[in-house]
Amino acid sequence: MSGAQIDAQAGGDVLQGRLAFFPIPFFAMVMGMSGLTIGWEKAQHLLGLDLGITPWLVGFSSLLFLTLALLYAAKLLRHPQAVLAELRHPVKLNFFPTISISLLLLAIAYLPLQQVVSQTLWFAGAALHLTFTLYIVSAWMHHEHFKVQHMNPAWFIPAVGNVLVPIAGVPLGFESISWFFFSVGVLFWLVLLTIIFNRVLFHNPIEDRLTPTLFILIAPPAVGFIAYTRLVDSLDTFALILYFAAMFLTLLLFSQAGRFLRLRFFLSWWAYSFPLAAFSIASMVMAEQTGALFYRYFGVAMLTMLTGIIAILLWSTLRAVLRRGICVPGH
Repeated sequence: MSGAQIDAQAGGDVLQGRLAFFPIPFFAMVMGMSGLTIGWEKAQHLLGLDLGITPWLVGFSSLLFLTLALLYAAKLLRHPQAVLAELRHPVKLNFFPTISISLLLLAIAYLPLQQVVSQTLWFAGAALHLTFTLYIVSAWMHHEHFKVQHMNPAWFIPAVGNVLVPIAGVPLGFESISWFFFSVGVLFWLVLLTIIFNRVLFHNPIEDRLTPTLFILIAPPAVGFIAYTRLVDSLDTFALILYFAAMFLTLLLFSQAGRFLRLRFFLSWWAYSFPLAAFSIASMVMAEQTGALFYRYFGVAMLTMLTGIIAILLWSTLRAVLRRGICVPGH
């Protein structure tokens, strides 16, 4: 065997080894990018602009999802025990719905561009998310190894996905199904909110690696507000409660910016992206519903800030991958 062949084989072995540690939370990148895409779609519509960026953002988000999906499918084929271990892990388990949520978000992003594609993605995302929700809630109910320290805001992820369904579901004509998913999402949001605040207030602090997941607290009320206004097509008392709850949680977390800025990079940093995207979109929906200029400019300002944050996240993630800070044992 030549030296070049030996080097190629060694490189292949390294890639295969890293594939075994390819983490399911990678799909949070798609959630962040899709949220950014939908946000800029909404901002252009609200401001009456066409910046020509929508196809590029939709294309990049789609390519990112396909790339991650292929890599994780390869992991499933070559390292099924590693995937099974994530399914049984008390924290990583809750990141599996990021796959179905990615499909639902892409369905929303494609809605103004290709309705047939949007509907296909919506059906696939809703069906897969219901499957994940049933599996995860069953695991919660019959667990034997979960402990208080395993509880963190990532447990909201299955609930958030349910609340997302109406955003594309209502325009596509599936109102009853949308109400079903919305009801499930709100139910588990309220239950989990109580449990998580009990965890945060009366037990040891969340470890640094998972501290960014506190931003996920913003997502359920922000997404819930967007979905609810789609369902009822008005701004009533419950909608206002959802929006201002999201605003308070955003202010609460921003007031702790120093704590978050001191953290070194983890893949969990992507937890900053989708919740902030959801709140910026919610603010722009609020502008549409009220006609108030404050919400319009506030939402666009939040979206602009989010764009910078995602640029930093993309660069930090790429650097971590190249420096082998991700896809290695213990990560």
